[in-house]
Order: sequence, then structure tokens, then C-alpha cells
Amino acid sequence: MTQHRKGLVLDFGGVLTTPLLTAALAFEKRAGLPEGALLTGLYLNPEGIRLTEDLERGALSQTQWNEGAGRLLGIEPHNLMGRIFADLRPEPSVIAAAAAARRAGVKVGILSNTVGLTPWNLYAGYGIEDRYDAVVLSEEHGTRKPEPEMFRIVLERLGLTAGECVFVDDTEQYLKPAAELGFATVHAVDPARTVTALEDLLGITLTGNGPDRATV
Repeated sequence: MTQHRKGLVLDFGGVLTTPLLTAALAFEKRAGLPEGALLTGLYLNPEGIRLTEDLERGALSQTQWNEGAGRLLGIEPHNLMGRIFADLRPEPSVIAAAAAARRAGVKVGILSNTVGLTPWNLYAGYGIEDRYDAVVLSEEHGTRKPEPEMFRIVLERLGLTAGECVFVDDTEQYLKPAAELGFATVHAVDPARTVTALEDLLGITLTGNGPDRATV
């Protein structure tokens, strides 16, 4: 008999929201940047990588990141993070699935590499403190995914082991370290496929269209 997991750990941006890349590409068009300029300037450039990792660890403020990233891209830095991700929207099917999992007795946590909380707050309006059993934001702990400490903190707050949990992230490189710790992993590429994978791993129906397959 399949042993279903009883904990669910979710990345935030790109899992509970629409894709980050889509929003970034839309910003490039608005800003008159060549397609791929953000990826090249911020995530392939060593200085851009350092800026973002320092931001995620809380060693840099969002305003400082805005200034550094604006300099690298040659654009106005004011509220740059908020402008880049202005088109992000909630992903209702995954949010609803997480809520259904909680109602079925699954403990659900958020594990997110943050982008600073001011002047633009990625999490505003999502009610994360009320809707999830644990919320672990990288900048509050001085660590970031894929470092094992991030996973340890969320497991401790959920009161579960990695072997009891599923981890979902849209960044594929974070899945292998989680799997090595014992998590079942889901690469979030398409919301419908993500929900189906979670139903199989948790052993419950998450769409509201049928009875639970198993008691967690």
C-alpha cells in the first residue's frame, strides 16, 4: 500500500502565483529592454547573482537591490522589484488545492526565498500568516534554498520529517537537495499537473470534485 505524505511545503512565487518569467518578460517589453536582459543581467551575471543571493539572505535591502540591479540593467531603480513583477497574480487552482489539503488534515507550509518586503511586498494580500501552518521566509533566517537549513526550519515548524512531506517548487535546482533530504518533490510547471501530482502523493482529492481517496 502506498504511504501517502501528510505534509506539504510550497514555494511561493511561481507556485502560488502566476509564473515569474512571464511577468519578467512583460516588464522587459514595458521598459524597452531586449528580451532576456533580466535573465542575463541579474541571474547569469556574477554581480547580479551576488545581489540577489544577498537579498534573499536579508544581507541587502530591497531598495539596495533595486539600486544595484538598476545600475546593472541601466534603468531607473525606483521600486524596480515591484515594477518587474507587477503582472504577478494569484494562482487560484494551487491556492485552492493547498486549502483543501489543510481541510483534509495535511499540514501546509510556505518555504520562500524572499525578495525583500519593502517597498514592494510579494506576499501582500495572500493572507499567508492565516492560511498556512508555517511560513519560512529566507531573509528572516539568513539562509536560502537550496541550503538544508531552510528545509530544516520549515520541518521543525510543521513538526514533521522530510519523509512525511511533499515539496513543490518552480525552480528545478531546488528539488534535488529536497529529495536528498527525503521529500517527495513536484516541479511546478503547469498548475493542473501540480495539483494532480499532489493528489497522488497526498492521497486526497484537492479539486472539490470528489471524495477524499484516503484519510491522512
